[in-house]
Amino acid sequence: MLSQQKPIRVLVVDDSLVARNMITKGLESYPRIQVVGTAINAVDAKTKIAQLTPDVVTMDVEMPGMNGIDFLKSFLPQHPIPVILVSSLNLRVFDALAAGAVDFVRKPDGTESTSSFLRSLYSKILVASCAKIRRETLRRPAPSSAAAAPQVASSGLSSHVLDNVIIGLGASTGGTEATLEVLKRLPADTPGIVIVQHMPVGFTKMYADRLNRLCQMEVREAVNGDEIHRGLALIAPADYQARVVRMGSRYTLACQSGEKVSGHRPSVDVLFSSMATSVKCPMVGIIMTGMGRDGATGLLQMRQAGAYTIGQDQDSCVVYGMPAVAKEIGAVTVQASCENIASVLMTHLKTLK
Repeated sequence: MLSQQKPIRVLVVDDSLVARNMITKGLESYPRIQVVGTAINAVDAKTKIAQLTPDVVTMDVEMPGMNGIDFLKSFLPQHPIPVILVSSLNLRVFDALAAGAVDFVRKPDGTESTSSFLRSLYSKILVASCAKIRRETLRRPAPSSAAAAPQVASSGLSSHVLDNVIIGLGASTGGTEATLEVLKRLPADTPGIVIVQHMPVGFTKMYADRLNRLCQMEVREAVNGDEIHRGLALIAPADYQARVVRMGSRYTLACQSGEKVSGHRPSVDVLFSSMATSVKCPMVGIIMTGMGRDGATGLLQMRQAGAYTIGQDQDSCVVYGMPAVAKEIGAVTVQASCENIASVLMTHLKTLK
């Protein structure tokens, strides 16, 4: 639970004076936020963190001298502290997340207002203040964007089984790396997967491209009408709701504008609810790390409709929110760590006839 009393001490790190002032003044207008200081670069941040002991750090990815990624790699293993990245539309944000950052927001660049940016940053700071920084993740080297996908054995399942299963996966804070942990362990012929990951506009295609380079399955950002099929993982595009639609014996993904559901667009609840209603073949729902309850109700509907459901366990979650609510309401068949979810999934698929 998020405490309603204790102020959250924030250090703002950015080489731009304009950006530092905008973030500082903006955050100070929100309840519970206490900006305890600013830093002009990563080296300055190391000194200020020791002096000011903030609860959360906001940091630009690109800075002169030591950039945000190098800071995360060198500093977080010895001093785990929640870091929220403030980034332009830049692929390097995913390297920074792999290096231990909790989450990120997109810098105002004309596509959204400053007030919208600040609201998003504020909400992510609230979540980050109670996030768990996993030391084993920090000790592991961040995957290179150009790294070859790991070699994973074929599933060993019959074509008939593989062709007639649909998997839905939903995640929020901490989910970019947790989802990678699952997908990189899956063989190329895994049944079709639809993924909702809460993410700012512009980043879902870069995220899909990154996963495609690191995993055996084909991964791409979904477009309206994409067919869901074996060997393909579709990432729901930011700012669109994604629903599975049945078309005879085939299933496609509808990506359409609409109201936010459970506070999100795309919403895991929307995806899971559509699967519970439309999917008539065997299906699996997976709910992973994130604050709030998005996906819990939809996962329960899936389980009630006969789906096998997996929830990420507390120890491996950055934020044990969405999977916790799902477990509490009876939506989860089995819990597993993000490193073991792929194995649990494949074991279940082998029981299908």
